[in-house]
Amino acid sequence: MQTLAEGLRLPTNGLDYAILAIYFVVVLGIGFMARASVRTSLDFFLSGRSLPAWVTGLAFVAANLGATEILGMAATGAQYGVAVVHWYWIGAIPAMVFLGLVMMPFYYRSKVRSVPEFLLQRFDKSAHLLSSILFAFAAILIAGVNLYALSIVVEALLGWPQWVAIVVAGLFVLVYITIGGISSAIYNEVLQFFVILAALIPITVLGLKRVGGWGAMSESLTKQHGGDFMTAWGGTGIGDANPLGANWLTIILGLGFVLSFGYWTTNFAEVQRALSAKNLSAAKRTPLIAAFPKIFIVFAVMIPGLVAAVIVPQIGTPDSDLTYNDAIPLLMQELLPNGVLGIAVTGLLAAFMAGMAANVSSFNTVFTTDIWQRYVVKDKPDTYYLRFGRLITAIGVLASIGTAFIAASFSNIMSYLQTLFSFFNVPMFVVFIIGMFWKRASMKSGVWGLVAGTAAAMVNYFWIYKGGVIDIPSDQGANFVSAIVGFVAGAVVMVVVTLFTAPKPEAELAGLVYGTESPSPDEALEEADRAWYRKPALLGWGAIVLAALCYVPYSF
Repeated sequence: MQTLAEGLRLPTNGLDYAILAIYFVVVLGIGFMARASVRTSLDFFLSGRSLPAWVTGLAFVAANLGATEILGMAATGAQYGVAVVHWYWIGAIPAMVFLGLVMMPFYYRSKVRSVPEFLLQRFDKSAHLLSSILFAFAAILIAGVNLYALSIVVEALLGWPQWVAIVVAGLFVLVYITIGGISSAIYNEVLQFFVILAALIPITVLGLKRVGGWGAMSESLTKQHGGDFMTAWGGTGIGDANPLGANWLTIILGLGFVLSFGYWTTNFAEVQRALSAKNLSAAKRTPLIAAFPKIFIVFAVMIPGLVAAVIVPQIGTPDSDLTYNDAIPLLMQELLPNGVLGIAVTGLLAAFMAGMAANVSSFNTVFTTDIWQRYVVKDKPDTYYLRFGRLITAIGVLASIGTAFIAASFSNIMSYLQTLFSFFNVPMFVVFIIGMFWKRASMKSGVWGLVAGTAAAMVNYFWIYKGGVIDIPSDQGANFVSAIVGFVAGAVVMVVVTLFTAPKPEAELAGLVYGTESPSPDEALEEADRAWYRKPALLGWGAIVLAALCYVPYSF
């Protein structure tokens, strides 16, 4: 099992533990306060569709900003350099804008409680059941990654045994989600967003100061790794060598289109936050509001990774006992005084809890509404499904403890996550995108597209890449290729199956295919409101332009 280096034990004292204790008390308090609003299963799973856009927007970005994001992206910065910006400015912002402007109207108008439920309306039960099972399985795997990340960090930094870290943090997530449902998770994610920033900003600022500023850091890393390490696009020509092991085509198609759009537009752990918004306008603005902090968060995770690569030039190599995942804990140990250290540890715990809570809350929704209620126990009173949702939450937390150890074989947990996304999110995305823009796509094409896309991505990764059939320089490069292969295979199979099977009756496609929807009263109200901050299109284009401008310093 990969663990953090033994030498990273933090000199925590009573002040640091007091900060941790206050945070846990506040988290549980929010859970108990949210309980009063949970009266129906819709309240438990989607907050009764009542939350304002700024709350769901911050929760949207916090749900993604888990421990895996912080440790994994800092590890990616230490391993691959400035190329980590691609995961944000190409691999997130355009897809978040597309979700808000194009896909949220389909999701919200159809009144679905989950992403797989939309496939039931557009295709048939087989596509719905398969997508539900795949998503529930992936959600538990990803929740396990967060749990594993937390346990190794707490064990190394605070000296707690792994099982103690797992039980304590898992118990808190279980309690506040079981009591307050998605409302508790979302309001805690808003709090966690600010706690995480309070942890990352001191590490970033003090880290830069430690290595003499950006210029001195760039000079040092350029000498160590070559000029391409400190540029975003350097060496990405087809056939050229670069730290990332990917060329511009696989970056744009594999990461920027397939992996990115597959994750942000079909991952219910994110979409669930937007579906909890009070109206369509708020739902559309949720991912757009989240896009703005997402543009700048990359600096708070990339720079610590780069600083760690300067302080320990051999990090991640056989010559060092530090893995790339050790970048953030290393800087916490080296730079932070007591008090600030307590905030940083609390920030890591908050990040873990945000990531795990997002996946557990989406898992309990999909399992309860899409699998149990639809196919196992039907037509029960709403109170039954509310009780079952709380029960399956506990089961999901226990299952994620088991899957945590699967992540142990990856020294860079972000590589593991990207592998999961290429297997599960990409095939779902191709089915969604073809189904939403092609009326002729038949009912049976959905399930076969899912099967083909998932199988092709797995074959490419485990046989072609791991088996050495084709030489791909890195795990990340292989993930990009797997995503492209899965997307193409799913699309081709959907087209072929459609040619030989019956389409869905056109009368049943209203609001499910682009061009067939009619404006809702909420949209008419939105058009009447000329305030710039209520215009999703303006927010979306603003985020894309700002992200593009951020690329300028890293383009050469």
